[in-house]
Amino acid sequence: MKLLVLSNGHGEDTIAVKIIKELQLMEPEMAIASLPLVGEGFAYRQANIPIIAPVKQMPSGGFVYMDKKQLLGDMKQGLIQLTMAQHKAVKKWAKGGGKILAVGDILPLIFAWLSGAEFSFVPTAKSEYLWKNEKGWLPHTNGLDRFFGSVFYPWERWLMSHPRCKGVFPRDSITAHSLQNFKINAFDVGNPMMDGIADHHFNLEFDPYEDHLKIVLLPGSRMPEALDNWRLILKAVDYLLESTNYQFLFLSAIAPSLPSEPFIEALNPPWQRIDNLKSAIPIRDEKIVNFIAKQGKLSISQGAYADCLHYGDMAIAMAGTATEQFVGLGKSAMAIMGKGPQFNRKFAQNQSYLLGNSIQLLEKPEEIVSKIKTTLENPDYWQLVAENGKKRMGNQGASRKIAHHLINQLI
Repeated sequence: MKLLVLSNGHGEDTIAVKIIKELQLMEPEMAIASLPLVGEGFAYRQANIPIIAPVKQMPSGGFVYMDKKQLLGDMKQGLIQLTMAQHKAVKKWAKGGGKILAVGDILPLIFAWLSGAEFSFVPTAKSEYLWKNEKGWLPHTNGLDRFFGSVFYPWERWLMSHPRCKGVFPRDSITAHSLQNFKINAFDVGNPMMDGIADHHFNLEFDPYEDHLKIVLLPGSRMPEALDNWRLILKAVDYLLESTNYQFLFLSAIAPSLPSEPFIEALNPPWQRIDNLKSAIPIRDEKIVNFIAKQGKLSISQGAYADCLHYGDMAIAMAGTATEQFVGLGKSAMAIMGKGPQFNRKFAQNQSYLLGNSIQLLEKPEEIVSKIKTTLENPDYWQLVAENGKKRMGNQGASRKIAHHLINQLI
């Protein structure tokens, strides 16, 4: 059995690798290759999974649909030639008898369908929660949306209902049941995005920072946008230090694929780097970098992402997958409206529909002061968030279940 995994983004690549690792445990002799349609496939390279075609980081980071001005920049950098080369490689894989797993949105789904091979699909980008919840349609939807009847458009549903599509694995129960109503072979197996996060072992017998408010900082994983987001997040941090008396511990979870130096250089005075904190932060990262300013401490980690998510109480987040994983742990995130090709106003608004009350949107960094105070004074909100996040993001264990289905369907 030969399986090619297509994906279109850093978060999607990471999800794909989780499924691949389960497949390798179940079927060690399976030939598995990958093709990241967006970016350079850092997660695949880290996992030593071969990439079958040319890859390249484009200026838009794959978010041309968020900002049409980015499309021209991508085309100047060779987007058309790259796409043609990737399509040719996928067709060649299919002619050799290989099967395909598409992870992400309609882009890898179209590549899989065009290949002529049998394929399965993990739609990470869409959920019915974007348009509706258990009570019905959300107010922002229009007549056309409701006419379509699903956040997946008719052409997407046609691709998923194609005879060569052997299985679709949505991220949550409400989406799986919706697709099943359209006679699509959808399975409600949980959300692979939460695997390795929700079941991550992080136990504290003693918390040295119990009296601190621990806030995780998530700037995203695409440069240069991540650095722009980081500077915006640091403004919010400055407002918190200037306008409140809380003791803060800021945990900066920076993607390991990014260089750490620009993020460190962006920390202007009063932040001062220190070699050792009086009380060690219980994050399992030997290369963690620590800073201190006023009543705040800030640590930058690139090697203990899951630890940071579990240890944090809240997050200032301008990311996709990372924000959703944090919320999936039953925690609250605050997002500042960004201007990047990914995390802009439209993206943030869609994310708020997806995650519901678990995420709060800020127009400007200074709004964080009042938001933090209001949130901390509302105990009912914390209970709501704990329940909502787990419902919206689904259960862990999906990667193994998807792998099991793939083996049964594609052999």
